[in-house]
This record gives sequence, structure tokens and C-alpha cells, in this order.
Amino acid sequence: MEFTARLRHLQASAQKVRLVADLIRGKDAQDAVNILSLTKKGAAKDIGKLLKSAIANAENRDEKIDVGRLFVKEIFVDGGPSLKRIQPATMGRAFRILKRQSHVTIKLDTRKAQAGTPAKTGAKKAGAKTATAKKAAAKPAAAKKA
Repeated sequence: MEFTARLRHLQASAQKVRLVADLIRGKDAQDAVNILSLTKKGAAKDIGKLLKSAIANAENRDEKIDVGRLFVKEIFVDGGPSLKRIQPATMGRAFRILKRQSHVTIKLDTRKAQAGTPAKTGAKKAGAKTATAKKAAAKPAAAKKA
């Protein structure tokens, strides 16, 4: 089951918040909380509160939920409205300053119990060849034709 939490009108640009969101995408919920607590970015505190809210939503909606199996299924950051402000400049001019806001959405889900299935480690299959191995194998065949 999927559990969602949304933070709207966060007073930070979406570009800066996405840097923090990329750190926790796909991670276990408890690992993500630990990562955010150690991150020095300003948006990490707000995303940490949002993540804890999503975990609390999961606990409240389903009492039998195992919080240890929750993971960040999806997190995305959208741009929000910009506050327009004026910065006085020399010779009577005025420059516009945009104070950007963003909307953050986190979706948590539970990991399926996988009995006997190895975890994804990024290891290559036994029969798969790399691109360099394929090129090396192709060179002797070309040399035999000549």
C-alpha cells in the first residue's frame, strides 16, 4: 500500500530542494531519516519533517504496518509560486527579486518479502559480455578473414 505526504509552499527553490531529494530516492525510510539528519543543506530539515510525517501517515492508516519495511518509492519536487520583490538600485532603478517556492511530494511503500531471491547488487549476469569483451572477440574473427 502506498502512503503519501505533501509539503507545499516550501520557501526554497525547486533546484536546491531536488539536490536533497535525490539523496533519499529509493532508500529505506529509516536510512533516509538518518541521511537527512546528517545533511548540511537547508532543505534537509524540511524534507526530514515531511518524511517523518509520511511514516506517521503509514502508521495511522494501517496499524499492522511494519515500519522497517517502508522505503521511499517516489519523491519529486515541483516549482511553486514565486514571490515578487523589488530591490532598489542606483539612479532610481529597481531590480526584481524572485523568492521561489516549491512543492514536495513523498510516496512511501512497503518492500515485498523476497524469499530466496538475491538482492539487486548491480552485478552482471554470468553470460553477459561487456562492450570491450565483444570488441576483443570480434577482432580475431576479422583478422582470420584477411
